[in-house]
Amino acid sequence: VQLQASGGGLAQAGASLRLSCVASGRTFSDYAMGWFRQAPGKDREFVAYISWSGGSLDVADSVKGRFTISRDNAKNTVYLQMNNLKPEDTAVYYCAGRLGGRSYIDVSAYDSWGQGTQVTVSS
Repeated sequence: VQLQASGGGLAQAGASLRLSCVASGRTFSDYAMGWFRQAPGKDREFVAYISWSGGSLDVADSVKGRFTISRDNAKNTVYLQMNNLKPEDTAVYYCAGRLGGRSYIDVSAYDSWGQGTQVTVSS
């Protein structure tokens, strides 16, 4: 599946952004989806996960209560709603799709990756 992420930008601390990731090329509903982020000089880290049906969700402790993942299989799209943004949320955000296997917090568990969208949060 091909993935195209969008919605990043510059935001002030406390603001909100919504990232979108549109899939094409394969049956989107076959894929569980994740969001990851990578700050300069750091490893790519897990942010959020949603199962193929949307019935199973998880977010990283660092964003719990602020970020929400959702999907619309009719639109082949997964979303990341980010509220109360903090400067430490600044990173390139990537969407990724997986068919199964390893733990969903593991980067290597994902088969397809989007190109990334930059989120910059100023204090």
